[in-house]
Amino acid sequence: MTRTGGIPDSQQASVLVETGVIALEERPVPVPEADEVLIEVAAVGVCGSDVHYYKEGRIGDFVVDRPLVLGHEVSGRIVATGADVARSRIGERVAVEPQRPCRVCAQCKAGRYNLCPKMEFYATPPIDGAFCHYVTIQSDFAHRVPDAVDDESAALLEPLSVGIWAARKAGLTPGSSVLIAGAGPIGVIAAQAARAFGATEVVVTDPVAERRNRALEFGATTVLDPTVDSVADLGVDAFVDATGVTAAVRSGIGAVRGAGTVVLVGMGADDIPLPVSTIQARELSVTGVFRYTDTWPTAAALVAAGDVSLLPLVTGRFDLSGVEDALRTDADPAGLKNVVHPTR
Repeated sequence: MTRTGGIPDSQQASVLVETGVIALEERPVPVPEADEVLIEVAAVGVCGSDVHYYKEGRIGDFVVDRPLVLGHEVSGRIVATGADVARSRIGERVAVEPQRPCRVCAQCKAGRYNLCPKMEFYATPPIDGAFCHYVTIQSDFAHRVPDAVDDESAALLEPLSVGIWAARKAGLTPGSSVLIAGAGPIGVIAAQAARAFGATEVVVTDPVAERRNRALEFGATTVLDPTVDSVADLGVDAFVDATGVTAAVRSGIGAVRGAGTVVLVGMGADDIPLPVSTIQARELSVTGVFRYTDTWPTAAALVAAGDVSLLPLVTGRFDLSGVEDALRTDADPAGLKNVVHPTR
């Protein structure tokens, strides 16, 4: 391993020790394998999945059955390299694509590495995440970011990647129209991604007035209150659900024109009833979003060019001892995105 000086042998980590309980623990600093780099963490965004694990202890089939470090929206600086990685990478500012596919299965070879059945993903049991000082990742998943992209925005390239993947799955092109349910972090990021992909009509629904108003600042051309306003007659090219709420999914499907696309992003119930007759009669394509593939270069370019703005999404900043507060306040309608700075 090649590294800079001053790297300690141990570090503090914020650990989910059981459902609803976070504790600071001393953990060893990981040593990068031959194809990996060691990254000193600069910023970590708090994701809805982190909150789910903290409050519920599971997401679907992923169950926290041992202490787990949360956090997978990560930026930092390379401070050490494995034997097969160029020493010249030391000092690079990077955004971490927080996954390790096997690279040899049928899904990986088909270019769908996000669907790798052997995927190791940060902060998904049993793989630890980044609410700590140092992490390792395979070198090609440590994406160099330009100086125009600050550390917090670099960390948020991860949720932007979800928005980019949703836009790709929705088939958005210049002139497209899209309905997005939910004006939380993923909803407003998806709205910005849609505009960056050329969508000229971006309708965002949310029952909270403050969030609707904020969506207008982040790409929405129209906002609607789903408790009052109907979307049935919109006839959009695509619908992206960022809520997981059954009523939002069902009404959104009804807003899509014939041969349009429905993209399910939000986490909700495992099973919900769908309007099958509408899907059949309109020949709608219904698909899910499970992470992403090859999105970081696009994400960094969009932010560097000013086509997507991530820094204004940050409404709360915490140090490592404040991770539990960051998780508890993440759902506050007045907030949008919490970021943890482990080294502060």
